[in-house]
Amino acid sequence: MSKRAVLEVIALDAEDAVAAQAGGADRLELVTDMAADGLTPSLTAFAEIRAAVDISLRVMLRASDGFAAGDEQTVAALVRDARALRAAGADEFVLGFLDETGAADLAAVERLVAAIDGARWTFHRAIDRAADRDSLRKQLADLPGLDTYLTAGSAEGVSGGMPVLLAEAARAGEPGYEQQILVGGGLGLGHVAQLRAAGISAFHIGGAARPSGWDAPVSAAAVAEWRAALDA
Repeated sequence: MSKRAVLEVIALDAEDAVAAQAGGADRLELVTDMAADGLTPSLTAFAEIRAAVDISLRVMLRASDGFAAGDEQTVAALVRDARALRAAGADEFVLGFLDETGAADLAAVERLVAAIDGARWTFHRAIDRAADRDSLRKQLADLPGLDTYLTAGSAEGVSGGMPVLLAEAARAGEPGYEQQILVGGGLGLGHVAQLRAAGISAFHIGGAARPSGWDAPVSAAAVAEWRAALDA
């Protein structure tokens, strides 16, 4: 039997977090402002969610929509947020920035990695906008704490990115490919069997956990349906 797959669910508040954990989520990605595709949550939101559930929390570090880190002031503010969250007990994070050439913005990423001080982190879907995915992975390969890539294989989503996801899964363990692939972005239940068969063991859902839309909370029943599919 292959190992239990990780199910990560986006949570905006404690109500979401409790429902996601009840449905069988292993981990939450904490964000605010999904209209901007997920930004850094407040310290208050982090503390409320941390108090409400006992599963792993990955906290987004992102100041604005898109995959640019922003100007010097923006990056400095993100560094302050990262340190404050770390001091408040956050021990896992999500981040990722590209420069204008589509390469990883190493200067910004390294500053945040230093600020989170040894915490584990996910490089998020910026990889799906990178000019060269392989060179981006090699750029980041030696950064401390990087253990996951959140990716759909393509900017358009999992349906279009499936060949890339399968190819990268087949390279697991090679230099630059040691990190876990966390599949998310247009992920549907119909994709699960093929991804599991390829050895992929981590899945990320946002809208799929909210059948009534982003204005409604996470549905424990919807998360449980995903849990069952991953365990099948």
